Amino acid sequence: MTSAGSSRGATATAERRVLISGAGVAGPALAYWLHRSGFAVTVVEKAQGPRDGGYPIDIRGTATEVARRMGILPRLREAHIDTRRCTFLNPDGSVLASVVPHAIAGSAEGQDVEVTRGDLATILYAVVRDDVELLFDDSIDTLDQSAQEVEVTFRSGEQRTFDLVLGADGMHSHTRRIPFGPEERFHRYLGYCFAIFTMPNTFGLSREIMLWNSPGKAAALYAVGDDEVHAFLNFHRPEPPSDALRTPDARRDLVATAFAGAGWKVPGMVDAMRDADDLFFDTAAQIRMPQWSKGRVALVGDAAYAPSFLTGQGTSLALVGAYTLACALAANRDHTTAFAAYEHGLREFVTMNQALVDNGAATLFPTTAQALEQRNARLRDLVTMPARTAPPAHSALTLPEFTPTP
Repeated sequence: MTSAGSSRGATATAERRVLISGAGVAGPALAYWLHRSGFAVTVVEKAQGPRDGGYPIDIRGTATEVARRMGILPRLREAHIDTRRCTFLNPDGSVLASVVPHAIAGSAEGQDVEVTRGDLATILYAVVRDDVELLFDDSIDTLDQSAQEVEVTFRSGEQRTFDLVLGADGMHSHTRRIPFGPEERFHRYLGYCFAIFTMPNTFGLSREIMLWNSPGKAAALYAVGDDEVHAFLNFHRPEPPSDALRTPDARRDLVATAFAGAGWKVPGMVDAMRDADDLFFDTAAQIRMPQWSKGRVALVGDAAYAPSFLTGQGTSLALVGAYTLACALAANRDHTTAFAAYEHGLREFVTMNQALVDNGAATLFPTTAQALEQRNARLRDLVTMPARTAPPAHSALTLPEFTPTP
């Protein structure tokens, strides 16, 4: 177990001790707000340190206000990628249409922010590293709740007690599994598998996206800078490939088989995927739970309500959820009351954003030839028509004021 950073926010004299599992997005954001309210905050993260790199993510609507209140919005704007164009390609590799990204993403130009996940992680780490206890290269092994506290055994073997445990450890949350049961109870598969990795930028791309489609398949090259590109391979599969998720080689074989015979740059992308040391493979899915807390354990972000990459709202929900949960805990000393207030204040916002999938958020990835042609017709119209406005779901929540506990 590696401890990095402790201060007045992590002293034994603080009133309430809280353990946050996960140092991605929701975890550090939650730690920031809870520290301001006088909690003794510990964050445990299975990675060996803050994670750099990563694919581009969006911070939209209400989440930008959370970032402003945290004081990190100026830094996020400095790191803004400012992608210039998105070029759509036909199955033969010819250009179908080239549009400005916000025309298809539903973002508010000049207001929303797009940064790499690594840049966001670095910014969030910077605002909490001196104020909370950070335990890297460790994770929760077991939880034992009583009426007064939670006894935690870490993977390292250390045992400690906390007043609350908050799971911010992603869609495949181990923290969720302990009190709530297997992921299968809450996992809603959306019909796609995807692989993301980086590869050398031998294409001459800069601050742009190229997206190739054929029915049921999509391949994209996303150039943030000039040296490398983020490669994305997405394909339709009616049932989740449970067996293929078990080993890295099986995942690579599944993707290669799905894209066998594909045109454009796809064969080279598949070859690069086989050699990539940063390959991330998963299914497009959501986490839908009837409640986000049990006893002294509560969940936030993807662990509680992952919306899937198809909505583009995962990071935004993580930031908004962390803020809302912190506000509820600051305003209510009783954790049961606080968790109920958190769910009451956020549930409708989460539901609206998860419903973006049902309202057409997956139309960039048609699964039939007819659906692909219909999407292409809409893209041709976008070239001459004004960009559509951001979905109301992005900004549907009015944030409560954060009032630190006296």
